[in-house]
Amino acid sequence: MVGTNLGAGPGDRALHIALTGAGLAFVVTETVGLAAAFFPEAWLYLFSAEPAMVATGSSYLRIVGPFYGFVGIGLALYFAAQGAGRLFWPVVAGFLGVAIALGGGFMALWLTGSIAALFAALSLALVVYAVTTLAAVKTGAWLR
Repeated sequence: MVGTNLGAGPGDRALHIALTGAGLAFVVTETVGLAAAFFPEAWLYLFSAEPAMVATGSSYLRIVGPFYGFVGIGLALYFAAQGAGRLFWPVVAGFLGVAIALGGGFMALWLTGSIAALFAALSLALVVYAVTTLAAVKTGAWLR
């Protein structure tokens, strides 16, 4: 829809479609993330009953799960940018998120030795990915 509307000329409509899609993606992925954060064992026992895995997985879902909505925003806007034929900023945002996850995660573990700090770095990476992509779309940088 984004590509069709950009091809037809109305950039404002394409932006509205992209942002509406991102909003819907946020609601769906955030709902899943919050459900996983509130009831992590319900998800984890589908894979294993190993106590260490359940404990670590629960910690991950409680810390990172509430940020899953940002994955929805980032991916929806990535695909909107793909429809517009303008992937530079979403790809930059993806690389930035990976750099924060890897670098920030390494630093968190090195400085604190805490798996919770690693999970916090992963959460930050999700937010930066989404916010960078959203800023590019909202400011029109994705179309330049």
